[in-house]
Amino acid sequence: MDPKDMDPKVMDPKGRPSRATEAFFGRRRGKTIRPQQAAALERGFSTYRLDLTAGPPAELRSLFEADVRAIHLEIGFGGGEHLLHRATAAPETGFVGVEPFVNGMAKMMMAVREQPLANLRVHDDDATRLLDWLPQASLDGIDLLYPDPWPKKKHWKRRFVSPVNLDRFARVLKSGGKFRFTSDIDSYVNWTLLHCRAHDAFAWQAEEAADWHRPYEGWPGTRYEAKAVREGRRPAYLTFVRR
Repeated sequence: MDPKDMDPKVMDPKGRPSRATEAFFGRRRGKTIRPQQAAALERGFSTYRLDLTAGPPAELRSLFEADVRAIHLEIGFGGGEHLLHRATAAPETGFVGVEPFVNGMAKMMMAVREQPLANLRVHDDDATRLLDWLPQASLDGIDLLYPDPWPKKKHWKRRFVSPVNLDRFARVLKSGGKFRFTSDIDSYVNWTLLHCRAHDAFAWQAEEAADWHRPYEGWPGTRYEAKAVREGRRPAYLTFVRR
């Protein structure tokens, strides 16, 4: 089956992707956040939250307090373990983290309250809005790590990897930029390989069979990944280069 047949583009009357078809995440809230988490959110958003009501700056690096040389996007950072690790380890790189789940964002804002990061910005809504806001060829990398697999076939259209979103990735990634995808769900791994191989802008970076089961260099792991391994699911680590 052609990947494009599995997830057709749906456009609005003006020829843009229809957001009504793009429900890529489920619930927004879990347990009620504590007062100190709510305070951390309010304070953290005043420093780290991107304002998409204004146009993007001519030079995207100006979004950050730090003098950054490259910019990476992480979509759906969960509890933030990986994003915090990378942003701390690479202060010369700017990181934008997207997480619509309030509890995950609260955890991140609690962490940066204790350890401020001058190379971090966040977005707490639909990642597609951010992708459409970003300038063309403005990112050096995009990470989509353990996204919701939407395992039921009737929900596959909600998977974030799709022809529409790969078009978005291709628009904002620089030539040579990398899209990294990690999952422990075999059907989603295969889905992603099919879609990326069918897209002219992306080349799968793998030289031998073991490559896609080898964690990325400096990979810190996540709590979700540890649980998946305990339950017998083997993670896959895919890297696609923007042609």
